[in-house]
Amino acid sequence: MDIKPNSNRMYGFLVLYDMQTTFYHSVLDGINDEDALKRLDTKANHINWLAGSLLQERFELANLLGVDLKSSADELFKYHQGIKDVAYPTLKTYEAEWDKISPVLREKLVNVSDEELDKVIDFEVEQMSFPLFEMVSFNTYREANCIGQIALWRRLLGYEAMKYM
Repeated sequence: MDIKPNSNRMYGFLVLYDMQTTFYHSVLDGINDEDALKRLDTKANHINWLAGSLLQERFELANLLGVDLKSSADELFKYHQGIKDVAYPTLKTYEAEWDKISPVLREKLVNVSDEELDKVIDFEVEQMSFPLFEMVSFNTYREANCIGQIALWRRLLGYEAMKYM
């Protein structure tokens, strides 16, 4: 895919974004909803939480770029909330919403300007502030990290390794 971002700083992030957009489906492939909630007697975040959190972050980044959309699990994940002992949406629900938000967010990332990337964003609830560029950087790193965690869960739960193609 030919990537020509408005800001040269976005090129590498967009390469990773495209890879991770595909990897999300690959890493969730075949996992049933019962296994997606298993924590194997640990305090680790289960697959369902990781997948929902990844989805939430794409929606939140899109909102920072002017998109007015929310995930169906917004109340479970907004303000970077941790795992809860509640009913979560299914992985199929997350995947359908991933397919909805990913092209919208990608378009915003391709067209974001250097001025927008330099704008400092205040997160009042979390009591943090930093430039949008740092948020994009962190989200890109975090997506790879969470996909890796789900890939490990696949193996721990007896599933085949994630396929990259």
